[in-house]
Amino acid sequence: MEGLRAAGFACYPPDVNKYNNNNNNIPPIHELSLKFLKVSLEYPHAARALFKAQANPSTNPQSLSKKPIYPPPPKNMPGFWTIGCLYGASAVTLGAFGAHGLKKRIADPQRIANWSTAAQYQLVHSGILLVGTVAAPQNKLAASLLVAGMTMFSGSIYLLTLDPQRFKFLGPVTPLGGLCLIGGWAALAFGRRIPFPR
Repeated sequence: MEGLRAAGFACYPPDVNKYNNNNNNIPPIHELSLKFLKVSLEYPHAARALFKAQANPSTNPQSLSKKPIYPPPPKNMPGFWTIGCLYGASAVTLGAFGAHGLKKRIADPQRIANWSTAAQYQLVHSGILLVGTVAAPQNKLAASLLVAGMTMFSGSIYLLTLDPQRFKFLGPVTPLGGLCLIGGWAALAFGRRIPFPR
């Protein structure tokens, strides 16, 4: 719009007194047409902005040239979206296996309950990861903590349920995974996010 103002076109109403020649105060059409053509060639972006503003009166032409408040999300955020989908799908699969197939191999109800808990935590935090990639696309820390937490917390419980003696060294990993999940929630709570409409 600055270009249009510099050229003196379409930003201020014409001086009708200048053309007061008993022709209903209508300015010569050819003057406006030539001036519009000149401005359109010199300032094509400003001309397009003017047409867009006229087509949509609610559009503020001055805001068309402003950069968005939030920059585009990092390139690795689509990867977190894919991870969230895969973790969610695997959580449903592992939960179904724990409710049906695992009972045929393990008789201890506590171990089966632990497996179910791990699947539930994985499923819930997969959904949180997906929501976080949309509501807070710049918050890489929260996404990383959630992925690490699901991997360590649920993954260690799965292995400990299948073979407690063989994977007993993973015992300390489970609480570390829980801390990562808590950290992911905290990072989402206090990190940068897209403002919700009011």
